[in-house]
Amino acid sequence: MWKRRSFIGACGAGLAGPVLAQFRVEISGVGATQVPIAIARFRDEDGAGLALSAIVRADLERSGLFKGIDTSSVVDERSSPVMGEWRARTVDALVGGSVTRLADGRFDVRFKLWDVIKGAELGGQSSAVAAGDLRLAAHRIADYVYEKLTGEKGVFSTRIAYVTKAGSRYTLRVADADGEGAQVALNSPEPIISPAWAPDGRELAYVSFENQKAAVWVQDVYSGKRNLVANFRGSNSAPAWSPDGKQLAATLTRDAGSQLYLMGRDGENVRRITTSAAIDTEPVFSPDGRSIYFVSDRGGGPQIYRMPAGGGSVQRITFDGSYNISPSISPDGRTLAYVTRQSNAFRLMVMDLAGGSAQAVSDTTEDESPSFAPNGRLIIYATRSQGRDVLMTTTLDGKIKARLVSTLVDVREPAWGPYGR
Repeated sequence: MWKRRSFIGACGAGLAGPVLAQFRVEISGVGATQVPIAIARFRDEDGAGLALSAIVRADLERSGLFKGIDTSSVVDERSSPVMGEWRARTVDALVGGSVTRLADGRFDVRFKLWDVIKGAELGGQSSAVAAGDLRLAAHRIADYVYEKLTGEKGVFSTRIAYVTKAGSRYTLRVADADGEGAQVALNSPEPIISPAWAPDGRELAYVSFENQKAAVWVQDVYSGKRNLVANFRGSNSAPAWSPDGKQLAATLTRDAGSQLYLMGRDGENVRRITTSAAIDTEPVFSPDGRSIYFVSDRGGGPQIYRMPAGGGSVQRITFDGSYNISPSISPDGRTLAYVTRQSNAFRLMVMDLAGGSAQAVSDTTEDESPSFAPNGRLIIYATRSQGRDVLMTTTLDGKIKARLVSTLVDVREPAWGPYGR
């Protein structure tokens, strides 16, 4: 309703087999402090048909906390690196490993992490994976390295959902966090918008126009089973999950204007939680489930408000600018991401909810649909760059950005999934 623009389902088939890699990732910017890290080529990774070391490096660089140091060296987990040589190359940490094909067709993936400054091993792991899981194995290595060196959980093995448009076809896809390894969840000749992950990562709620009107569906991403949960008179839009996964908030017009409603996860027990003459839309729960943030024009133009999750007194949150939409709350509940209109530009903003200060973190002008990574350190959003609809990730200070550029289709409506895979 307040979405600035959209592609404005259908045959669900769970996650249909992986499609060809569609993205190239372009990383730009320099963070204030970055760990210089060398990801050496893994022994025999060429024989696996996938450069695991390159995936690990790209993941870590995209986080904004690491600076990849170029190396053509092959280092495996059995090596005894000469730390002085690596220190001379300004390397603080080193990762090496191997990829060995097993007799049953799987691959034995092993790696080790070294603290070059201290000259110490920091650990490593091994796993036997199917060929189709090699990319996931690389993301899990990046997660391990990230956590060992930062003390925080990595998000590289999580997933994102997004919608592509090619010609007159709309496709809801589920992919790795870098946009690769995409699988089709839904194809439709009609628009699909507003995907939202259930907290357990097994289901997606979304809006499909397949019946010539906006209706809310919930789909199991593994089996493809779909459930129509909101198909009332008028429009049904903007689904959002409660943190416990038991409820959905949505915007319905069944009683006239656009208002917020709560319902059970299967669409039962629908009840209205806002009563205003305004347009109330784009609800999102706070991480503790006690509050709902939403967009309303009750003050004259669209702004972001907060109220108790069950309804009640409403508090305005955004005051700078006359047009603020698309709220997303960080997993720790401290930061609000949203889109503001500045003249004719739509910019991604980040606000400290405790202090109320906000800053623009994008350098594009057609931003949409911000969504936090589950560790709260990155935001994915849709925008337009060089004539294409693309996805981007950014650090919260806007200093490191990664552009996920598709060469085949336009891409919008990103949603970052939870931990657990």
